Amino acid sequence: MKLALLIITAVAALTAAAPSSATPDRILAGFQSPTGNIRCYYNPNGLSDRGPARTLTCSLLQADYAMQLQHRCEAGDWHGFTLTPRRRPSLYCPAGASGDHPTHRTLAYGARWQRGPFTCSSRRIGVTCHSRTGHGLFISRQAYRVW
Repeated sequence: MKLALLIITAVAALTAAAPSSATPDRILAGFQSPTGNIRCYYNPNGLSDRGPARTLTCSLLQADYAMQLQHRCEAGDWHGFTLTPRRRPSLYCPAGASGDHPTHRTLAYGARWQRGPFTCSSRRIGVTCHSRTGHGLFISRQAYRVW
């Protein structure tokens, strides 16, 4: 009886101490354009240039203006834009691995995607995303606009 109790206690302690293979707060909902060139994801516990914030991060695999924006990154490589609920989008220039693991489902042309304070729509000409406060961005391979 004592040996069985000791074994059960040891197994319970090892199970509780074992690291989880994926933490739910690090797997983040996202979408990609039908071509796969534009990918966005929502992080309710993100980090902006002003500290912790809900963020929408959109990256592009190819953009005609990439070199122009790369020169504006102080550290890291330019990959896209980060939108927070109350400010204009900023450049997304990660200097290392973020630890974020977004899942991207394809957002068909004409469809909308909403998470937290952000809404995005996909069209053949590009992706438009905005916050409830009216800040937003338009991105495509050829052009971008932030407001």
